[in-house]
Amino acid sequence: MKLPTTILCLLFILLLNIFSGCSQDTEADKLKIGFSQGLGNHPWREAMNHSMEIQASLYSEVDLNIQKANGSVQKQISDIQKMIDQNISIIIISPIDSKSLVPIVEKAYSKGIPVILLDRKIDSDQYTTYIGADNTEIGREAAKYIIADSKSDKKILEIKGDDNSSPSLERSQGFQEIINNQPNAHLIESFKGFPAEKFKSTLESMKNQSLYVFAFNDELASQAWQVARSLGVENNIKFVGVDGLNTRDGGIQMVMDGKLNATLLYPSGGAEAIETAIKIHKGNAVPKRIELGTTVIDRFNAEIMKNQFDRILEQQGTIENQVTAIKKTTKLYSSQNILLQWSIVLLTTMLCSVAYCIYLIYTIKFKNKQLTLTNEKITIQRNQIEHIAEELKESNEMRVNFFTGISHEFKTPITLILSSIDSLKDDDKSKGKKSPYELELISKNSNRLLRLIDNLLDFRKIEDKNFNLRVSQTNIYDFSYAIFRDFENEAKKRNIQFNIQCNKKDQELFIDRNLMDKVYFNLLSNAFKFTPDNGKIEINIIEKGNQVTIHFKDNGIGIPADELQNVFQPYFKGSNNRKNSSGIGLHLSREFIRLHLGTIEVSSFQGTEFTITLYKGNKHFNEDQIIREVNITAASLMEKEPEYMTIEPEITETFTTEDSQYTLLLIEDNRDLSQFLKNKLQNEFDIQLSDGTDAIEKALHTVPDIIICDVNLPDKNGFEICEILKNDLRTSHIPTIILTAMDNEESYLQGLKSGVDLYLTKPFSYPILIQSLKSLLYNREKLRYYYTNNINRISETRSFGNLEQQFVSSLNKNISENLDNPDFSVENLAESLHVSRVQLYRKVKAIFNENISDYISNFRLEQSKTMLQDTTLTISEIAYKNGFSSPNYFSTVFKNKYGLSPNAFRKSL
Repeated sequence: MKLPTTILCLLFILLLNIFSGCSQDTEADKLKIGFSQGLGNHPWREAMNHSMEIQASLYSEVDLNIQKANGSVQKQISDIQKMIDQNISIIIISPIDSKSLVPIVEKAYSKGIPVILLDRKIDSDQYTTYIGADNTEIGREAAKYIIADSKSDKKILEIKGDDNSSPSLERSQGFQEIINNQPNAHLIESFKGFPAEKFKSTLESMKNQSLYVFAFNDELASQAWQVARSLGVENNIKFVGVDGLNTRDGGIQMVMDGKLNATLLYPSGGAEAIETAIKIHKGNAVPKRIELGTTVIDRFNAEIMKNQFDRILEQQGTIENQVTAIKKTTKLYSSQNILLQWSIVLLTTMLCSVAYCIYLIYTIKFKNKQLTLTNEKITIQRNQIEHIAEELKESNEMRVNFFTGISHEFKTPITLILSSIDSLKDDDKSKGKKSPYELELISKNSNRLLRLIDNLLDFRKIEDKNFNLRVSQTNIYDFSYAIFRDFENEAKKRNIQFNIQCNKKDQELFIDRNLMDKVYFNLLSNAFKFTPDNGKIEINIIEKGNQVTIHFKDNGIGIPADELQNVFQPYFKGSNNRKNSSGIGLHLSREFIRLHLGTIEVSSFQGTEFTITLYKGNKHFNEDQIIREVNITAASLMEKEPEYMTIEPEITETFTTEDSQYTLLLIEDNRDLSQFLKNKLQNEFDIQLSDGTDAIEKALHTVPDIIICDVNLPDKNGFEICEILKNDLRTSHIPTIILTAMDNEESYLQGLKSGVDLYLTKPFSYPILIQSLKSLLYNREKLRYYYTNNINRISETRSFGNLEQQFVSSLNKNISENLDNPDFSVENLAESLHVSRVQLYRKVKAIFNENISDYISNFRLEQSKTMLQDTTLTISEIAYKNGFSSPNYFSTVFKNKYGLSPNAFRKSL
């Protein structure tokens, strides 16, 4: 009995050694990964933890231990210290603070433990690698999305993170970097964290203005939306968040629900951290920084992204179930393996166990194959998303190429127009006739249109780096003087001191004449645009050493000091610039000068000065860039030539007196259009001109019969001017025509809301304009006739809601209440209406075409006439009740008005 017992004991000891050896081998092969999660209780952090657990579950050798600090720096330091003490293979850290964790991280790194930083950085480089998205670029992408949303001015609020972590600082830095360089974007206020009351106060102060809100994450954006909703202004605000979680209350769902306009996908990086840890464990080299990609999710792709993420989540769920099944199977397999060891003693059990193990092996292989297929599907879906993004990029390029092509097509008809105009002008010149004003106007504006199209094409070439420089030897003074002559007429017309000086008039430079002509034209056009009448503009050419500097100086409105660095940026428009501008002229000028290897600088003090610096000689150009051209006409010869004809309309003499004409106030900042309309209309109207800066003052001073107003004006726009005049008692009766190039529905509705009587779009038909003027004036006369013949029938009980009827109702009410008061004067009436006597006189004259004294007298006579018809009062009683000083005076006035005495009128009834 001892032998079997001994044999059994030996077998038992052997099996224990086998089992313990297997257990030790298993422990030795385990990859222990510790993850210190700094923050908790946030869906994005939970998503990070979950993605780590899923990825780790795919590797049986990985043992993942997640420790949550829940925002406590001390707990996170303690957790990391425990991981160091436990000899964790690799430590992954999502730090709370960039400074406090530096000592413990450096301690772990110095002990040879690989340290992976996830999502947030620290103020040290003593770590293995950093995994996370580029937060600065995320801030930039958010800003670019807001800028690209529309071309109108944008007012923006920023809600930053409530700590000093690297994502908070970098997102804000990237966002403000783009916004501060955009002239039509204004960062109103930047909040740290989310001070709800302060944010609410800011929204209330902005009233119903359109705003953009960029939040550090989707949770803050949701809180901001809730505040806006409580104020009822959520539809006026466009919210942009960051995270793009695919959860019930996540960023993608909020975009689909309309709460957010966009969210930027901010990947957690959990899966990438596990993959990187495995690579490090295997001895593979990894980069110091692993950048995760991001994308903008808006209403155009939110549903696509949600469907893709749902499918990914579904696949992940399948993977989790499969991994759980594998773990269970593996555990079962381990049990069977122990049983197999015992089956060495028990052969029958061993045979059964072997058969079952073979079955389990095939099952595991099948599951692994399914996992591989699932991963391949995910890869295909990712490639599809990348393909869609590439198609969007190509579509945008096609749109740009289309507009460039259209611009090319414009040049042919414009060239034909200019050629035809030149032919007509040459024909007039050969006949000794002066070309008509309209022909000169067509020529000037056709050339302007051609230059604008050239700017558009040049801008496209600059973007594509497709410019071929063609320089030739040129006398720079003669070249400059020729362009100087083109602007002389404008200077004389506006009494601007326009001078050109040069310290060496025979100086030769190698320049591309075509490009340099565009540079001169842009700089001089800007100088004349922003220099007031009676101002000063100078061109000064100075030769010094191996360089020549060309100075363009004016004493105009200047450029704000904090905007000088943005002057040469595309689409830049100064905050003090109230004029129409494409914003690409100065950008093109700088690029053209750079092609010459020169520089252009700007300064602003009591005006603006641009300084161009060019090198002498041609050694800085390639041989294929140098061409030979004929010499420019010398400046001395051009000085002897007669000046170009000034484009001014011929004033047609009119014999109509001022009193018989209607007064028309024309508010237009384009001098050519203003002069054209004045020349056309001056035979029928007394024309008053305004460039928009003094429009309201002129309207209140002259009180015209009708107004024509442009929309884009230097100070207030046409809608604002019209609204102010329509809400002013002195001018509310004046018909107003808006004349503008904006033909969209929004502008038309805005015009109607501001009280515009007629909305005409450019280009307009002159016959339609003149007929519109006549129709509006005719309707005004009909309304005047109605008021005059229904003096005592107009009351507020049948109000049409306009200011004139309210005024007439108040006027009649005050006269009626004082009808029996013979001492009631015009001054008393003006005081009760809260207007001056002069304003009352002008208003009554404009509405009834009679003075206020006559109006009061007619009102009393109408009331007397009614009493004669409807009452049995005596003539004397009626006279005194209606404020007449005596019955005799009443009879005289009544007979003069109606042709019968009061007594005779009553008998005739």
